[in-house]
Amino acid sequence: MIFKKLVVGAFAVNCYILADSEAKEGVVIDPGADTDLVISTIQCLNLKINYILNTHGHFDHSGGNKKLAEATGAPIMVHKGDALFLEQASSAAVAYGMKADNSKATQFLEDGMLLHFGGQTLKVIHTPGHSPGGCCLYLETEAKLISGDTLFEESIGRTDLPGGSVDELIESIKTKLLVLPEDTEVFPGHGPSTTIFHEKNYNPYLRDIY
Repeated sequence: MIFKKLVVGAFAVNCYILADSEAKEGVVIDPGADTDLVISTIQCLNLKINYILNTHGHFDHSGGNKKLAEATGAPIMVHKGDALFLEQASSAAVAYGMKADNSKATQFLEDGMLLHFGGQTLKVIHTPGHSPGGCCLYLETEAKLISGDTLFEESIGRTDLPGGSVDELIESIKTKLLVLPEDTEVFPGHGPSTTIFHEKNYNPYLRDIY
């Protein structure tokens, strides 16, 4: 199993490359920027990319979709609830004095969907709250969860952006993430990794749950 993290863009987004080490098939998750670095890493690993996946549609996570899709031929996937964000990435980035390419989803993520690459399988978990279409991606065989901007080390995603809801976010985390095995490693959209056990016990935003 290949599991590679690249920190990209001015907002230090964690872009993940996951691949089956034997089949050399993989996925790229949240290619927000620095697309040349992402492409060169894929080439160095000699990978065929099956999917470009966005945990949500905000420009810092999706701004490199277009260029990566052109380089790999892989479909761009996001939940329908965030599809419009991809198409407005450029104007959203300008508001922060930054640049991002607009893109368009060619397929949509759905709750419970299974995505295959080689002998590996990712399960889509829809976790609205940070954004309407926010999703986490669960690699059960490796006990790894890509949590996007839903869950961070001792923190949760912001909910003050369009479509955000703190109640929805807490409900998503409580009912869909904290029920996973406690030894599950959590790899968020920004910052360091953590575990479900750690967040159950030490995340101040979740104290009223456990």
